[in-house]
Amino acid sequence: MATKLTDKIMRSLALPASGNRIEYDTEVKGFGARVTSAGARSFVVNYRIDGRERRLTVGSFPDWTVAAAREQAKALKRRIDLGDDPMAERNAAKTAPTVQGLADRYLAEHATRKRERSAAEDESLLRQHILPRLGRLRVEAVRRADIEALHREVSKATPIRANRALSLLTKMFNLAIGWELRADSPCRGIQKNPENKRERYLTPAELERLMAALAEHPYQSSACAVRLLLLTGARRNEVLAATWDQFDLAVGVWVKPASNTKQNKLHRVPLSAPARQLLSEMREKATGEALFPGRRGNDQQASLKTFWASICKAADIQGVRVHDLRHSYASYLASSGLSLPVIGALLGHSSPVTTQRYAHLLDDPLRVAAERVGAIVAGAGMPGAEVVPISGRRA
Repeated sequence: MATKLTDKIMRSLALPASGNRIEYDTEVKGFGARVTSAGARSFVVNYRIDGRERRLTVGSFPDWTVAAAREQAKALKRRIDLGDDPMAERNAAKTAPTVQGLADRYLAEHATRKRERSAAEDESLLRQHILPRLGRLRVEAVRRADIEALHREVSKATPIRANRALSLLTKMFNLAIGWELRADSPCRGIQKNPENKRERYLTPAELERLMAALAEHPYQSSACAVRLLLLTGARRNEVLAATWDQFDLAVGVWVKPASNTKQNKLHRVPLSAPARQLLSEMREKATGEALFPGRRGNDQQASLKTFWASICKAADIQGVRVHDLRHSYASYLASSGLSLPVIGALLGHSSPVTTQRYAHLLDDPLRVAAERVGAIVAGAGMPGAEVVPISGRRA
């Protein structure tokens, strides 16, 4: 029989021999108290929608008082009358994809199209920073404040890595929009930490010492890798992953496959005479397809980190990374007066913005060119220069 539920009645409800039983309230139709054989007491609401009977748990007693649970039942009934289905919404929330699920799908469907190193970096960012903080959150429940808090926390130790985590999250939530997991991105508008681009180039004296140290080093395979970096401006991984079928030494061309380049595009670059000579000498001694095979029988050499540290010590060079050899190559091109589009093409940049960082290095050749024109106009002593009269009239 139904009765008006009170907190006193809730405490005195007799336990069933097994299972559970429900005592319904006389004040709100479908609202009742459930008690189990184990002594657990809670409040439920029964309702019908689309011809189906549903039972929704409001909360447990005594965390919820009878009065509070009854008011909640009234609010739920009003929503049900308007066509809502609270139980279906609750079940949907329980099965909604989490950030962990989004990460799994990202790695399976998107990261597999990236270079191996980039995909490994994504996995590292997810494992170390993103999933421990956001993994259990539902994708649709992640707020901008959650992303900002993560970025702020990681920035305390590694500001640049915090930016990489933000970039990864931005991509993941943009994909989530396309996958219809949410309507907007919580990453929108979040500012990254400032990043000062390194501008470290080998000086002529450092270059001379480096070449001398390379000539004397016992590991000439690694020494040749560094020489090729200097002669081509290629990225370290492009050089270490190179195979002989990528080179046409007769024509003097290196065709880097899309799988080896950062921009995921085939990159065809000319080889200078010194580069061709170096490669020809290496080819005569080669025993396999890889230019730089690993020392333990691996397909290719994995890293230059240890070798680079030893060669810099031998050459008395401080503060230069392997990647700075690429910057040095670009600086030599700029100092020779080559334009930014030509420099970008040789380096394999996909965007002119990337090459723009070398614009200031063009000052010297541009100044020389300007001085030549000035000498011609003013007749300032250039042998054979023609003085151009400035009459103010068009020819």
